[in-house]
Amino acid sequence: MNKKWWHDKIAYQIYPKSFLDTNGDGIGDLRGIISKLDYLKDLGIDIIWLSPIYKSPFVDQGYDIADYYSIAEEFGTMEEFDELLDEAKKRDMHIVMDLVANHCSDQHEWFRKALADPEGEYADYFYFVKGKDGKEPSNLRGYFGGSIWEPVPGTDRYYLHMFAKEQPDLNWENPKMRRDLYDMINWWLEKGLAGFRIDAIINIKKTPEFKSYEPDGPDGMVFCTKMVEEAQGIGEFLQELKRETFDKYDAFTVGEVFNMKEDELREFIGEEGHFSTMFDFSAHSLTFGEHGWYDAKPIEFTSWRDTLLKSQKDVESIGFMANIIENHDEPRGVSRYLPEHAQNDAGKKMLATTSILLRGIPFVFQGQEIGMENCRRSDISEYNDINTLDQYQLAMDAGCTKEEALQCCYENSRDNARTPMQWSDGPNGGFTTGTPWLAMNPNFTEINVEDQLNRPDSVLSYYKKLISLRKSEEYKEIFTYGSVEPAFTDLPGIFAYWRVDEETGRKILVAGNFGNQPQELRLEASAQDNPETVLLLSNDESVAYRDLILTLKPCQCAVISV
Repeated sequence: MNKKWWHDKIAYQIYPKSFLDTNGDGIGDLRGIISKLDYLKDLGIDIIWLSPIYKSPFVDQGYDIADYYSIAEEFGTMEEFDELLDEAKKRDMHIVMDLVANHCSDQHEWFRKALADPEGEYADYFYFVKGKDGKEPSNLRGYFGGSIWEPVPGTDRYYLHMFAKEQPDLNWENPKMRRDLYDMINWWLEKGLAGFRIDAIINIKKTPEFKSYEPDGPDGMVFCTKMVEEAQGIGEFLQELKRETFDKYDAFTVGEVFNMKEDELREFIGEEGHFSTMFDFSAHSLTFGEHGWYDAKPIEFTSWRDTLLKSQKDVESIGFMANIIENHDEPRGVSRYLPEHAQNDAGKKMLATTSILLRGIPFVFQGQEIGMENCRRSDISEYNDINTLDQYQLAMDAGCTKEEALQCCYENSRDNARTPMQWSDGPNGGFTTGTPWLAMNPNFTEINVEDQLNRPDSVLSYYKKLISLRKSEEYKEIFTYGSVEPAFTDLPGIFAYWRVDEETGRKILVAGNFGNQPQELRLEASAQDNPETVLLLSNDESVAYRDLILTLKPCQCAVISV
């Protein structure tokens, strides 16, 4: 494997709207991000991914872009963005932005020109398709519910939108549209951007006939992923994208890829793959209900653990995955993946340990490093997320009570990750002097950065130790390139694996007890040949390790070098 500059890096996702507001308008801004670069550097962060900061009407929180070349005034100015690039560079940090290339906003100049002349050049930048029998071209349902088709006023055509109707899909079959996108991408890379997180990219390839399918619900429609899974030839688009943009700048790219075909992993992230890496959504996929959030099953520990370990084995001879506990599209990981008895500081440290020391690029989402949790709301009106509103109504239509539907939102809403960052126990958690755009999680008085900075036993302090261990000169090589060998899978509640350096034979055991009973982990006899067994890290000073037996009480974890 050719070594790349990003292989041993730690990434951090910032959701700008909720990170830090410096002008009192209740919305986070670029000035707030600049002011916290030293905080992120001290945490051990190398790459900062910013969720969209482009000009947008914010129907879908900035993933509906009205101008790819402009910064939304809510976040600041292009001059402040340039300052952010400069300040990050001074600290040897890299800035990555979101690339939203499947769709744009209906306020984008291209779409306005398309509506003004449905027979003209810009109509072909989108999918303007004739209806069938006076109805939509097909019965596909969008990601946010309802038909993916919206009438083009004054015509017998419909435009395609797999997300909100204000997010028309771009027609990647049009080479001129692709060229305009490539020019835009290169413009940002020329500025000094280190790369992109690539949004919803699997959706850019459609089936040309836009046929209907057997309905999968009472609305007579079928989820649009049915078409995505049948589409062929996306690789040609993605290789051209890479060749015309990323390759020219040695850019770091991380793909958001769902519905990939089973045999395509190497094409996506192999040595000559489309992207540097892609997010491992295998654990997140376990949370999907058959029809929605309301019939999703709770996470079962063994299935979750085995799914993550299988994903590690599937990819180790191919490339690197990007490992996440949570992101802006998911609820908080500590509320989702930790059993109830482990939803405490010790459990949060344990979850971090088993995730960040896996093989791959660790991505930390803002607030994860202090153990931020899901936020319970008392009414659906307190939610902002378009997907949450749709899923709430879906649950109500399926016969759920208001309380049951709200519980679904508490467990699954994207707004759980979007509540403002909790910097202190002061007014609005130190996020803003104004009114936050989304109400704070009330627990900011107990969970906040200011408190944890001053406590050596805090979740934040532990994250620093954990990241420092992964990046240390002595262990960086094995944590970056070493293989993952599952361990002690026969012990209930134990998530354990070896990181193995195949050349030297060096091994490091990473183990956590997610169960509710103590467990003894007996290291293999070959460890006796090497007296240099060292307890590198644990989340509890009382962790017992002697005579090659590691005893873990519930919520305890340990990292041992052999």
